[in-house]
Amino acid sequence: MGGGAAVSALDWMADADRLSPWPQAKVVVAGLGTSGFAAADGLLEVGAQVRVLDENDNQVNTEKGTVLEMLDATVELGQGTTTTLPDDVDLVVTSPGWRPSAPLLAQAAARGIPIWGEVELAWRMQHPDRTVPWLAVTGTNGKTTTTQMLESILLAAGLKTSAVGNIGRPVMEAVLDETPYDVFAVELSSFQLHWMNSVQMHSAAVLNLQPDHLQWYEGDGFDDELSPMQRYRADKSRIFHHVRHSCVYNVADQATEQMVEQADVIEGARAIGFTLGVPGMSMLGVVDDLLVDRAFVEQRKDSAMELARVDDVHPNAPHNIENALAAAALARSFGVTPRAVADGLRNLQLGGHRIQTVHEHDGVRWIDDSKATNPHAANSSMRAFGSIVWIAGGQAKGTSFDELVQTHASRLRGAVLLGVDRHVVAEALAKHAPEVPVAVLDSTETSVMEEAVRAASGMAKPGDVVLMAPGCASQDMWSGYDARGNDFAEAARRLGA
Repeated sequence: MGGGAAVSALDWMADADRLSPWPQAKVVVAGLGTSGFAAADGLLEVGAQVRVLDENDNQVNTEKGTVLEMLDATVELGQGTTTTLPDDVDLVVTSPGWRPSAPLLAQAAARGIPIWGEVELAWRMQHPDRTVPWLAVTGTNGKTTTTQMLESILLAAGLKTSAVGNIGRPVMEAVLDETPYDVFAVELSSFQLHWMNSVQMHSAAVLNLQPDHLQWYEGDGFDDELSPMQRYRADKSRIFHHVRHSCVYNVADQATEQMVEQADVIEGARAIGFTLGVPGMSMLGVVDDLLVDRAFVEQRKDSAMELARVDDVHPNAPHNIENALAAAALARSFGVTPRAVADGLRNLQLGGHRIQTVHEHDGVRWIDDSKATNPHAANSSMRAFGSIVWIAGGQAKGTSFDELVQTHASRLRGAVLLGVDRHVVAEALAKHAPEVPVAVLDSTETSVMEEAVRAASGMAKPGDVVLMAPGCASQDMWSGYDARGNDFAEAARRLGA
């Protein structure tokens, strides 16, 4: 475990913050992605001895490594650099996608060396003298949209804020920023939550819980007594640990309420539900065409306060109303006014590929929901339409399509399937919707989208929606869900051109 310096560093490491004696610490940063670079940068700023290891020696990593070396980091890139943890290490900071079974992390765990994620490091680096409250969002689906809604509401309230975490901007980068932030809107994936241990949110929301990323949760390094789904759920639950003000849950998703009931929170923290129905006490919900608050008002026993109109939410599909209610609950827990909630929701322009109408031709609407990368996300968009020609398939990530097809069989006019796990979807359709026409496309080239659009066009009739909600990840053929969505939109627009 190294010499005397490492032992003395470990004495304070469990309670480390920004003012700890970091020059004593030897830290390995595992991975030079966006969060790894931010973590290394922050550690160098406080004087830690930093070694960055990454198997990928592409041009981007080489350029980032050069910058870090100028700041006195040691950077090792290329095959074999992450197989053996150096002898003298006091802390490992890992990129979120690294599984516990990765050699560096398994060796660190075996040696009793603490392993943090970049989010955990960022939390500690803002203490004790730069503390900013965190309003945090997780869930299988809707995280990014809800975090964007929350950020927009906070900005409408006149607060200095930033959307950080899984949304693209590392928390560490914002913590290092000279801007005097009032509050952060923090999106957290299960991977990021796995490597957190001391973070305490002002308030936090779990939007929903459905099977996803289960392959990540298989194998060594986890609690042997738990199934992959139970491990995934346990990581999502971490967001409620030591919440100070409000734990926000989805009334329609019992698992999220159970997480709140089982959470070890700070005394006085409240459970706040959100529902598409009329809200009970300590809930936000919908009455007529209004989003209302029956949680953060004094007379909540017999009254509710109008926050916004359903029409202020774009698009106002049911799942997106849920996202808006969750964002409003987090903002209201921080004292934001009802007017700021309405203004923030109205002002928000979401990114593409989320139930986005990209073309209309011969009475048929073409909808790009390429962001629907698992069955639960596809379910959310299917709920919004009556008669659907469905384009689906890609990387199923170990998930099942049985429940999705059973739920929406009556809505399906036809289905066009593509991607590496197209047969997983095909089997669910054959079992639960055998009357639905299905076209299975075997090409592994991205040009297959043109063929998929032509096949869907042949099935669709006026009044139908062609919905590209794949229920699968995209990287079997595309660089990301956005590239897949762009190809779909371009092919759809060529119809009738």
